[in-house]
Amino acid sequence: MPDTPWLGVNYWSRAGGPRMWVDYDAETVAEELDTLVAHGLTTTRSFFFWPDFMPEPGRIDEAKVAAFTRFLDQHAERGIGTIPTFLVGHMSGENWDPSWRGGRDLYTDVWMVGRQSWFVREMVERLGAHQAIVGWLVSNEMPIYGRPETRGGPEDREAVSAWAELMITAVRAGGATQPVSLGDGAWGIEVTGADNGFHVRDIAPLVDFLGPHVYRMEDDQSRQFLTAAFICHLLDFAGRPVVLEEFGVTSAYVSDANAAHYYRQVLHSSLLAGARGWLAWNNTDYGHIADQDPYRHHAFELYFGLTDSDGRPKPALREVREFSRVLEAVDVGALRRPASDAALVVSSYLAQRHPLTPAADGPFVFRALRQAWIAAWAADLPLDLVRERDGITEGHRLYLVPSTKALLAPTWTRLEELAAGGATVYVSYCAGEHSWQRGPWWAEMNRIFGVEHQLRYGLVEPVEGEVELTVARAFGGLAAGERLTFTAAGTENSRSYLPVRPTDAEVLLADAQGRPALLRRRVGEGWMVLGTYPVEHFAAMTPGVNPEDTTRIYGALAAEAGVRTAASVADPLVHVEALVHPDGRRFLWVLSQHEDAVTAHVEITAGLVDAVTGEPVEPGRVPLDPFGVRVLQMTGEN
Repeated sequence: MPDTPWLGVNYWSRAGGPRMWVDYDAETVAEELDTLVAHGLTTTRSFFFWPDFMPEPGRIDEAKVAAFTRFLDQHAERGIGTIPTFLVGHMSGENWDPSWRGGRDLYTDVWMVGRQSWFVREMVERLGAHQAIVGWLVSNEMPIYGRPETRGGPEDREAVSAWAELMITAVRAGGATQPVSLGDGAWGIEVTGADNGFHVRDIAPLVDFLGPHVYRMEDDQSRQFLTAAFICHLLDFAGRPVVLEEFGVTSAYVSDANAAHYYRQVLHSSLLAGARGWLAWNNTDYGHIADQDPYRHHAFELYFGLTDSDGRPKPALREVREFSRVLEAVDVGALRRPASDAALVVSSYLAQRHPLTPAADGPFVFRALRQAWIAAWAADLPLDLVRERDGITEGHRLYLVPSTKALLAPTWTRLEELAAGGATVYVSYCAGEHSWQRGPWWAEMNRIFGVEHQLRYGLVEPVEGEVELTVARAFGGLAAGERLTFTAAGTENSRSYLPVRPTDAEVLLADAQGRPALLRRRVGEGWMVLGTYPVEHFAAMTPGVNPEDTTRIYGALAAEAGVRTAASVADPLVHVEALVHPDGRRFLWVLSQHEDAVTAHVEITAGLVDAVTGEPVEPGRVPLDPFGVRVLQMTGEN
């Protein structure tokens, strides 16, 4: 990957959209590229519209190649790069086949795979030496193109992996030296919980970066702003740079002001979560070609642009420009997260489908983990993600295992070992969303947590309405008698709690009936902590819930465990997080999810200056615009 992160857009010209290569309008392209450069963008992602570029099984349309070469020249003239995408294929609500495909399977038909490989190699041989090309992508959202009805499944895994290897081999065979990835969207089981055949563990060894595509329709503002960041973080186990390859909003669904807020939040939160490249969808609106497919039948696709149909910048483009100034000021490619004292345990059920387990278990895990991640974000608690499948490593003071129905049996022994070594291990119960083998798939529950569970076979203990928990014993800054509230939500199976009787555990929180809701047992030098209510699952299933009181539990557990953070803000709608540079500089991000302007009171011992302007900022009074972000440099000792 390049030293300078990619900041750019997915690009079709407003003069033609996907058909822009048929009658290439160099003047309009020049205007569009000039606008992007003027706003600090460095990169485009471009597309070979496959039916036009390969009209016959053994022929490349050289006129289209000539148009694309002119496109590359125009990039080079402006000092920016592009990332061509080969197999397009799928685009904006329609699949576009070469006329000669004849229904052949894109993954398993040997001749068809050969034709794809040939096309990839031929295009690289023609264009790969051009200075404007900074990377390659094999496809655009191949799960939709390869399996339009199902989006793929576990039965495709072997074929998909072989197809991916052959396509990337073709890129290298053509002589390419630039970074390459698939363009699949990173929608597989390790990210979403749904298995579409594209496994990150299979793909990561083949590619140079991973590129999630994130377009979420949520029912909570925090989930809407932060899901892209969470997905970027979920990919860090693969050991490859993460480029947020597609994200954006259509003006058909959002006002200009709210689009700008969304861009600001997603850009900065994904940076904190590890992304080091951003390609917005997309550069322009297409109002002048509304009668052309796919826009004719997917009218909302007309308005995803950072400029309007006449090339005028929208407010979201100005947000990208401001972000580019931050990237330059902080040398973001070199920034790293400090070592974290807290970890979120990612169940192996978000890595694979275990034998005779329902497919719904994967998305169930995703939702609970995401909500836990958001609760930790609101508590200014940076997390490492540790995957059960890879082994839960030591070195953290706090481990969070949220709303969990199942872990592998040996994992419970491992969690107890970590507690014995001095860690605090928090696990909250959930019966699961469906009735198949409903209940805790836990090993040694009673002994490990110092309780006797009181479950009845085949039944759950239902919960309805508001759940009020009272602090029975002061801990981590929560005073005895303080109350926390949650709204029970989920299915008739998951909207339940775990009845227990303490035997060797102390009760920290009790419900309105006096029953234990949070208990801890001393294990060696640390603690095993049990939550009997699935508070993360409740929140994950509740619209408009954030911020919610799981944040208070996590903050108290972190305080008890001695988790260290660079700074904090008491307001759960303001997040602060630090990144460090190898040269010793330290930067602090302050992000607000308030819809009004606020002043954040940052608790920090270091001095602060604005990272871009250098102006001093008083830690106790950091002004933030609505949904605002400030990037500050820490000075002095902390």
